[in-house]
Amino acid sequence: MRILVINGPNLNMLGRRDKKHYGSDTLEAIEQKLNEKSRALGCQLTFFQSNHEGAIIDFIQEKADGADGILINPGALTHYSYSLRDALADSGLPVIEVHLSDINTREEWRRISVISDLAIRQVSGLKTESYLVGLEALAGHIGRHKKK
Repeated sequence: MRILVINGPNLNMLGRRDKKHYGSDTLEAIEQKLNEKSRALGCQLTFFQSNHEGAIIDFIQEKADGADGILINPGALTHYSYSLRDALADSGLPVIEVHLSDINTREEWRRISVISDLAIRQVSGLKTESYLVGLEALAGHIGRHKKK
């Protein structure tokens, strides 16, 4: 199983951002934990982070054909990026949307996700564990639905 792990704007600043909402792990620490989990699940992960919407869309378009699924924390793009949503939909891949904080209990504008209706699942509010739960759910989904 080949999974794209995509992180949007400001997630490169994890470990320095508001620890109450985002936890204390850096993005590198999260990637290390995901790599450990992926070995047990039989997954190969490709990581990408950008603060630029177009770069994320380009990455999806370039890598989707060689992937089986997408685990994404779109960051603030969650709330308004229809172009990201379209790129995810066009990929034809199963998508799990993850968030470190519980976006449903935060500011009103953070509660909106233009991604959630195309994602097979949204995992939020578990800090780093959101990624691990999301990866496990995505691997399970791919395993059940992969063409033989």
